[in-house]
Amino acid sequence: MSRIVQWSITVALAGFLFGFDTAVISGADKPIQALWGLSDLQHGLLVMSMALWGTVIGAIWGNYPTDRLGRRATLLLIGGLYLVSAVGSALASDPYWFSFFRLIGGIGVGVSSVAAPTYISEIAPSERRGLLVGLYQFNVVFGILMAFVSNYVIGALIDGQAWRWMLGVEAVPALIYTLMVFRIPRSPRWLILHRNDTQGAAAVLRQLDPRADVDAQVAAIRDADDSDEQQARPAFFSGRYRLPILLAFLIAFFNQLSGINFIIYYAPRVLEAAQLGSSAALLSTVGIGVINLLFTMLGMALIDRLGRRTLLYIGSVGYIASLVLISRAFFSGDLGGLDVPLLLCLFIAAHAISQGAIIWVFIAEIFPNQVRARGQSFGSSVHWICAACIALLMPTVLGHFNGGPVFAFFAVMMVLQVLFVMFLMPETKGVSLEELQRRLVHGGSDPAAQRRQPARA
Repeated sequence: MSRIVQWSITVALAGFLFGFDTAVISGADKPIQALWGLSDLQHGLLVMSMALWGTVIGAIWGNYPTDRLGRRATLLLIGGLYLVSAVGSALASDPYWFSFFRLIGGIGVGVSSVAAPTYISEIAPSERRGLLVGLYQFNVVFGILMAFVSNYVIGALIDGQAWRWMLGVEAVPALIYTLMVFRIPRSPRWLILHRNDTQGAAAVLRQLDPRADVDAQVAAIRDADDSDEQQARPAFFSGRYRLPILLAFLIAFFNQLSGINFIIYYAPRVLEAAQLGSSAALLSTVGIGVINLLFTMLGMALIDRLGRRTLLYIGSVGYIASLVLISRAFFSGDLGGLDVPLLLCLFIAAHAISQGAIIWVFIAEIFPNQVRARGQSFGSSVHWICAACIALLMPTVLGHFNGGPVFAFFAVMMVLQVLFVMFLMPETKGVSLEELQRRLVHGGSDPAAQRRQPARA
């Protein structure tokens, strides 16, 4: 196995902890609310959405350690946050301590969504960047699946406060991941950009590809960064970066307004509302996790072949069809069979092959080297603010409405996503990071023209 694959897999394991931490709470949803007698609003704030608010904090500020401490040091920090969160959440004696430790885990998730895709994108060759950065998303969905499996097994084996074991078991992969990160080098682009260490960067680049013209690679990175230096680097929120900022905002916004985190967080509750028993509902979440994993693998296989835009078109069709039909089932009362679980699987498949496979890749590609971590932080922040709002509000919404209006709303959002892909989103397949910087920041401000340009490495 090549070093680039080894290092990418190691860093992508942060995604496993991200996915596990995000989904594991679904098994503890109703037991915790009953244990501490929480209202729907209290439950949404202190239990279900607190990790997401931590994720927002981590996403907003994650660029600072990623730039100042370095990508590798930040990845080590993430492992420690997950470890503390897992142990603390499992031992929490009241909802306030529980929310505190979930907040810490959420900060780890938020920083992870900045540092890990940034690191992998900076070591990956352009022709394999989609696949290698996609390993992060693969591990996210693998972590989600393992959380659902773990919840089901622990729930079947342990009586009484099984949720503590569901949450605490995350400490094991967190420790393993942290030890593995010690073996990866620092990002070559970070070494050039933040340490002016061209020799160290060249050494890493030679390890990545001994046959490459390392001097030319170093020169290309320095030239791209020097062009920004010569123009007295503007503030991030300036006209210079308006197109990458807009693209990052929209891809992240539509990712969450598809309803994906609503399904992951509240899958057992939604399936029980569809008149499945609680045991069958929990088991069905495992099936959802399997579909998520399989179609993420398919998306990874296709992302560097078909391109980012084509996959989003394919996914949007699946989103709209599944969401409309699920909404219709709830409005008509045609529940109790396999229709809703199967349609949820179609929804998950549509997400996994499109938005799930693309979002972290796309955001990591579209920003210049100088502001990549800041751009990743911005896109991740938008993603997690939307996710946190959904997690906070959904217990209250579901207390007043059935699934019909909720799924109809998400369907309308996916129609808008089609318009975004059609009129604004550029194709980034097979284009070097420095060339994308030239197109999206230095030269090309016309997205339609960029979509027509052939992808060149």
